[in-house]
Amino acid sequence: MIEGLDVSRETLDKLKHFESLVIKWTSKINLIAKGTVDDVWDRHILDSVQIWETAPENWLHWVDIGSGGGFPAIPIACIASEKVRDGRFTLIESDQRKGAFLRTAARELDLNVKVISDRIEKADPQNADVLSARALASLTDLLGFAERHLSPAGICLFQKGKNANQEISDAKTDWVFDYNSTPSITDPEASLISIKGFKRV
Repeated sequence: MIEGLDVSRETLDKLKHFESLVIKWTSKINLIAKGTVDDVWDRHILDSVQIWETAPENWLHWVDIGSGGGFPAIPIACIASEKVRDGRFTLIESDQRKGAFLRTAARELDLNVKVISDRIEKADPQNADVLSARALASLTDLLGFAERHLSPAGICLFQKGKNANQEISDAKTDWVFDYNSTPSITDPEASLISIKGFKRV
């Protein structure tokens, strides 16, 4: 079960199906670290699902950059298929093999997901309501990507590790922004950084 989140059996089944797809494909294209294969549910599924509560209620277009193995976007899309039926997802992933995995997962799980197989800085601007990324790049670089792909009223949701505070400090050399930091429920050293409104120094 997902503590604190009310979802249907159908959504849980989708999440479990995605878990099995990740395990199957990781043996071929290294979607996740081999050492986490036995703990996909907690380390990856629940770690992704927790950002749902931080997202605004009125979003329609969610863009995930550097989507890799589909975290956090695919688990979030599974929930959205029940909770935000008009919501659509765009996943930007330059690795062609991972892009093939993401398309397979979206098709098998019947999700409103489009995959763009291109570099984040080359893809057409997406005008996202929500922009997410997990373990992708420094906060400084992420805000550069957000400048390209986020709508003026949109929100960034970035999952960060133990160096989050240092990344925030470093990013303020180039950017002006306010942020909220929420502790991760799956990793005591990690946090979710949300940013709405930012500009270059």
